Amino acid sequence: MRPLARIAGAKVLAFDRPAFGLTSRTRRSGDDTKPLNPYSMAFSAMATLAFIDQLGPGKAVLVGHSAGCLVAVEAYFEAPELVVALVLVAPAIFAPRKGEKENSVGEQEGADKKDSDDNNAAPNPFARIWRGFLGMCMWLAGLVLKLVMAVQDTVRALSSKLLVAFLRSSLAASLVRLIMDKFGVTGVRNAWYDPSKVTDHVIQGYTKPLRSKGWETALLEYTISMITDSSPKSRVPVSKRLSEISCPVLVVTGDTDRLVPASNAERLARAIPGAAFEVIKNCGHLPQEERAEEFLSVVERFLQRAFGTPDEHVFQAAV
Repeated sequence: MRPLARIAGAKVLAFDRPAFGLTSRTRRSGDDTKPLNPYSMAFSAMATLAFIDQLGPGKAVLVGHSAGCLVAVEAYFEAPELVVALVLVAPAIFAPRKGEKENSVGEQEGADKKDSDDNNAAPNPFARIWRGFLGMCMWLAGLVLKLVMAVQDTVRALSSKLLVAFLRSSLAASLVRLIMDKFGVTGVRNAWYDPSKVTDHVIQGYTKPLRSKGWETALLEYTISMITDSSPKSRVPVSKRLSEISCPVLVVTGDTDRLVPASNAERLARAIPGAAFEVIKNCGHLPQEERAEEFLSVVERFLQRAFGTPDEHVFQAAV
């Protein structure tokens, strides 16, 4: 962080979002209808903006990693006037694929052409009867589909409630502790390109938060918040609003990221107008740790292109 502060010519600050790191874990009442669930995405974005506000007047470059990238983007959409740039590292944001719409248009044109050819053919009473019969079958199929969808929504709602009840049980907390004990260190090593370079110091850094009181409950509540997302159905998902981002954006990924493929990061960069895309070689899911020097160089080039020298920067803090 200190080298990054020198490069940026600004303060570099980091904070642990709720449910992660050493931030204290808040006990939930279990009422998901109450606003400002401390483990929800909306709260994380608001906490980020409140953190920027606490720093005093000025704007910020938001640097997000993995799922934190979604927090950074959500915070930008909430208050774009406070965010001068985004650095998205190994972004766990679904990037839309292109080409599906074009294919559907082509299929529609083909169907229109076929209908036109059929209309130019000689009238056939049996063909008309057959088309009428097919139309009735399609109508019935649509009716059945609507009924199935209604039942499916009900089943999904019941399944969601059952799942939430299970995740809030003592059994779920025990399972989380067991999984972390058995596979937590393996997961950290798998996030690196070269697992042999994961030192005991690195492992201690990742296991230290697991000694926080209630960490397993908070992690389960974070999962529940994603399942019971109460955002309005009319709200457009972030993945469909990427083209609205107008600030400078840098997307960084490791070429051998096993958790979030580099191909997804590349699609994300293409979906954001003018976004810069950088791939760090021989690197996994944690470029800022595994390839710190290369990561700093990439960020420095980005900041120079976007804002010039540190003396010319218009922001006061990079969070």
